[in-house]
Amino acid sequence: MNDLERAKAILPEMIANRRFLHQNPELGMNLKVTTEFVMEKLRDMGIEPKICGGCGVTALIGQKTDGPVFLLRADMDALPMQEESGLTFAAADGAAHCCGHDMHTAMLLGAAKILKEQEEELPGIVKLMFQPGEETLEGAKAMIADGILENPRVDAAMGVHMMPLAPAGFVGYNAGVVCNSSDLLHIAIEGKGGHGASPHLSVDPINVGVHIHLALQELIAREVDPQDQAALTFGEFHSGDAKNIIPKTAYLGGTLRTVRQETREYLLARIENCVEMTAKMFGAKASLEIPASVSALTVDETCADIIGKGFSETLGKAAARVSQTTSGSEDFAEVSRLVPSMFFVVGGGDREHGYEFSGHHPKVRYDETSLASGAAAFACGAKAYLAANVKS
Repeated sequence: MNDLERAKAILPEMIANRRFLHQNPELGMNLKVTTEFVMEKLRDMGIEPKICGGCGVTALIGQKTDGPVFLLRADMDALPMQEESGLTFAAADGAAHCCGHDMHTAMLLGAAKILKEQEEELPGIVKLMFQPGEETLEGAKAMIADGILENPRVDAAMGVHMMPLAPAGFVGYNAGVVCNSSDLLHIAIEGKGGHGASPHLSVDPINVGVHIHLALQELIAREVDPQDQAALTFGEFHSGDAKNIIPKTAYLGGTLRTVRQETREYLLARIENCVEMTAKMFGAKASLEIPASVSALTVDETCADIIGKGFSETLGKAAARVSQTTSGSEDFAEVSRLVPSMFFVVGGGDREHGYEFSGHHPKVRYDETSLASGAAAFACGAKAYLAANVKS
């Protein structure tokens, strides 16, 4: 029985785990229920887990401590939104697993079970990384700071993400930059409040915010090479609470995504300059804060080749090397900056089979049969890397 066949055999267990996690979503770095659930399941497998990075979980599988060490990572946190999937096990409390992190966690639990059953045969150590705070771009940094890549020192790592609107069970991967960098942008504007009937006696921060927004969009249109990739989006604009009062302050919140580090650095400098100068032009003050950021996620070519062969041997034609990158970000990039890394996606179901919505949509659903492909990819990928890097 290969890893895919074994994953299919334990699919009911993975589905049950996923549904518990789906019904109990938690946010950011506060994952008490999720963490306890993951640790309980690992102990049931005979694996001893440890807390890392606040509410992250790590554990080791393998007996050959003189062999290579390969890390498998799944994120566990949900999104602050109301689910509208219509599933019988949908969440109902204003947090929801609409990015598929419940799927990732269930896959890694499945892979842990498969690898634990083969522990004596592993030519090295597999380190598990169940991570909080991916959506807030703080979980990977917290676990790294707490030593996830040490004791034993990790030689390479692999992460996963669901791919909505792709055929269920498809496993895709590539080398090079596969996810964009992300910088969260907070722009605070200070004007001068006053009566709506006397705008000449005020400095309207809403007007300033509108002009800042328009000016920043021109950066992408006129200052970024059309062959490059960059996206600048603002999803928050808050100011005032009365129709006839010009408020004193306004706030814009957005995100910058880039592929090239040079483009990222240039745009961040230009954004700060545009924010300050545009506000000054209208007699206001404005400042830019970047509360969280993550680099572009880069996949190591050698890891992709070695693990990709393992995928093909186990998953057959369901696994393929793909060429596109995504403008989405992934804080697994913090791991990939420090150790050679692999990243793969798992198809969550296509429109032909009724899966019509993308990630972060309140109605998104994922085909649970894809859990088997993800767990098998985790397991066979880890074994492929360990076998190719046995230390002499």
